[in-house]
Amino acid sequence: MAEVVYALCAVTSLVCAVLLGRAYRQSKRRLLMWSTLCFVGLFLNNVLTFVDLVLVPAAMDLHWLRSSVGFIAVALLAIGLVWETK
Repeated sequence: MAEVVYALCAVTSLVCAVLLGRAYRQSKRRLLMWSTLCFVGLFLNNVLTFVDLVLVPAAMDLHWLRSSVGFIAVALLAIGLVWETK
């Protein structure tokens, strides 16, 4: 059951990234670009979570890679929010 949740989270993040990217192409608002980049990072984070917890053996740990990708994704959104409020 957990595998389904990991996959659904990845799909949801990808759909959000695609929708935000389409909105950015239409309006050219930079905050939408930053949000798109964040959700692409969150999609990668969810894919890495699925790979780490479902596909690879327990002896191999991708925790630091997953955490780094998640941190970068959220940092991109924070940078975009700060940058666009100036």
